[in-house]
Amino acid sequence: MITVHHLNNSRSQRVLWLLEELGVDYEVKRYERDAKTMLAPPELRKVHPLGKSPVITEDGTTVAESGSIVEYLLERHDRGNTLRPAPGTPERMRFTYWLHYAEGSAMPPLLLSLIFARLPQGPMPFFVRPVVRGIADKVLGSYVNPQIKLHLDFMESELAQSAWFAGAAFSAADIQMSFPVEAAAARGALGAGHPRLQAYLEAIHARPAYQRALAMGGPYELLR
Repeated sequence: MITVHHLNNSRSQRVLWLLEELGVDYEVKRYERDAKTMLAPPELRKVHPLGKSPVITEDGTTVAESGSIVEYLLERHDRGNTLRPAPGTPERMRFTYWLHYAEGSAMPPLLLSLIFARLPQGPMPFFVRPVVRGIADKVLGSYVNPQIKLHLDFMESELAQSAWFAGAAFSAADIQMSFPVEAAAARGALGAGHPRLQAYLEAIHARPAYQRALAMGGPYELLR
């Protein structure tokens, strides 16, 4: 039996969604973020030394990192290749690219946006706050926000080629890509200039497996 060590409002929601798409039996062990720090609880370190989510266990095997979990589950439980294109095809190359792009390229500027937006709100002497706010605004304006726009424009243009990231058919790459797109939407970065990304979000949210995963994972609201 697969156990998903599920942290609320985290990337592990994608793992639940993938398992629902695969129709594989699994169980959920829930962990809650600290209400003040929003960090994962120390209990997760008993599962994996980094104490982060997502993590799954199956038959004595522990697998961490979203992309690694996706590949593991597809290899073991998607024998008919229903959620990944056939090897050697252009679609398979796109699939592999987007599977790794999601965390390797798309998420870093979104994470920096969250960090620098929250930085001036942290505890500090009152006379330091204006300096910190000025530095944060400078970094956001000169680097982070332009990078986010660059990536969102790139994703938007790529979706002009096909309805899904890897091609005409929905794949696990779309599950992986859902998190950065949802994170961008939560940060208010999607606007009228990204209609295809908006349509993509509507399409994934309408999938029955996505909705079943939400029911299994509980309330899902990304950090703003």
